[in-house]
This record gives sequence, structure tokens and C-alpha cells, in this order.
Amino acid sequence: MKVLFIRVVSTLSEARKCYPRCNKFRCGKDFLVYRGKNPWCRLTDEPCNPITCNYAICTIRRLLPQGVCGETVKRKTVEEGPEEMKTLTVKVRGKIFRKIGEKEIF
Repeated sequence: MKVLFIRVVSTLSEARKCYPRCNKFRCGKDFLVYRGKNPWCRLTDEPCNPITCNYAICTIRRLLPQGVCGETVKRKTVEEGPEEMKTLTVKVRGKIFRKIGEKEIF
């Protein structure tokens, strides 16, 4: 008898909201409990909602504002070249001018 394993790979087509059943989700004040299959907040005595909770924490630090999971967001990278540095010149006079022999340095 052959056993066939199918792995579903989620695509990053759209960002998903964080959910309390995620194994990376934690409550910062340890108020999260499970009543049956439902995650429950002991602080508010309501179902846990990581989108509006102030104590929601992601263990891999991927929780973005408005409860968006950072693992489901595609990154947009743009290569930027080094910026041209502006060189500031300092005008000198007196003894320094006589020693260096230039009116501007740098």
C-alpha cells in the first residue's frame, strides 16, 4: 500500500491576516487560552483577535501593522546606486594658506 503525501505550498499572491491558531502567534500578557477549538482572550473575555489586540506578538517578529502576517507579503527590492557625496570645501587664509599653499581644502 502506497501512501501519497501532498504538500500544499501557499502562494504569496496576497497578504493574509495573522490568526491566533498560528504556531508563531503569542499573547504578550499570556491571556490567550483555548476553549475547545476557539482561541479566547481572558483579558477582554472575548474571542482573540490579533488585528486589534495590543499584546499580539509574532515569535519570528513578522507581525506588521493592521495584523498582517509578514511571511505572506512579497518584498519589493530596488537596487540603488551609491549617492554622490558632496564635498564641502573650506576656505583658508593666513598661516594655514602659507603652509598648505591652497585657498580651499577638501
